[in-house]
Amino acid sequence: MTKLLKAIACWGTLCGAALVLSIFTGCTTTSSDGGGAFAEVPGMPGSGTVSATEPAALPTDATQTSSNAAPAIPSRSDLLSIGDAIKVIFSDLPILVPPFEERVKVDGTITLLQNQTFNADGKSRGDLEKEIRARYVPAIFKNLTVTIQPQERFYFVYGEVKIPNRQIYLGRMTVLKAIASSGGFTDFADKTKVRLIRADGTTQIVNCKKALIDPRMDLEVFPGDTVHVRRSIW
Repeated sequence: MTKLLKAIACWGTLCGAALVLSIFTGCTTTSSDGGGAFAEVPGMPGSGTVSATEPAALPTDATQTSSNAAPAIPSRSDLLSIGDAIKVIFSDLPILVPPFEERVKVDGTITLLQNQTFNADGKSRGDLEKEIRARYVPAIFKNLTVTIQPQERFYFVYGEVKIPNRQIYLGRMTVLKAIASSGGFTDFADKTKVRLIRADGTTQIVNCKKALIDPRMDLEVFPGDTVHVRRSIW
């Protein structure tokens, strides 16, 4: 009986040892490169590399603009030019001041209330309005609103051209371009003595044959100017 108990105890010890060995053996796994590594247990840190999920990129406002963006630059057609006819209106004054109907002179100036002269050529209407107001307020008036209304802009081409008429001034213009806009010369045109009559009445003579070779001789035409092509006597 004693021997039987000892045999059973010995057998139990062997079985227990085998069970423990099988547990430890089952907790290991073979990696793809042949090296042994412990199997990862859910909820426990493992020895392998854990890939963390990258945080989502913060949303950006695609419509956001820089506060340092450059202001819009007016085009040449929006700027006042020599020959432009404008009406300057003064309001918010204690007295009634009639509007000034002015044409930008050849020197680029206009003359307004109290014989004040302003350079208008190449300026936008908004900039000129601010400049006029700053001249009168507060030196002369406590308050003043200045409004500039542009008038129609035309130049005129008459004489020996195929379509004599007034033309809408849309931008920079020269004598040769003005004649071309009117269909060109007729067969009887005197191309050497074309008259350019300015809005203020002054007259200049342009030799269009030479202007074709030397563009510096092709004078600029401003709103209100007239190009007159005379008939050749030959």
